[in-house]
Amino acid sequence: MKQFEVIWTKNAEFDLEQIIEYIKIDSQDVAKKIFFEIKKECENLYYFPRRKRIVPELQQIGILKYREIIYKRWRIIYKIDNTKVYVLLVVDSNRNLEDILFQRLIDMK
Repeated sequence: MKQFEVIWTKNAEFDLEQIIEYIKIDSQDVAKKIFFEIKKECENLYYFPRRKRIVPELQQIGILKYREIIYKRWRIIYKIDNTKVYVLLVVDSNRNLEDILFQRLIDMK
């Protein structure tokens, strides 16, 4: 079985940190639980990164290299590059993904 290296980008780490900080306002215990659950969901990427679906909004425009994990109300976007999996984005599923991706592209310039 092929094992992949999972790398969290700074943006994804920041996203997760912001989500946890927001949840922590109401409950430290829930925030800790969500943090570990999201990290655990990503552990499957070490072995089966192609098992998850291609991001539908990107697939519609022919971009097929990004996949996602749906965990409760969050979307975890990642890409596979040979034996590496890059976690790129953790976002509330109620937010508009196109707007977030567009903003990230602008911020990269």
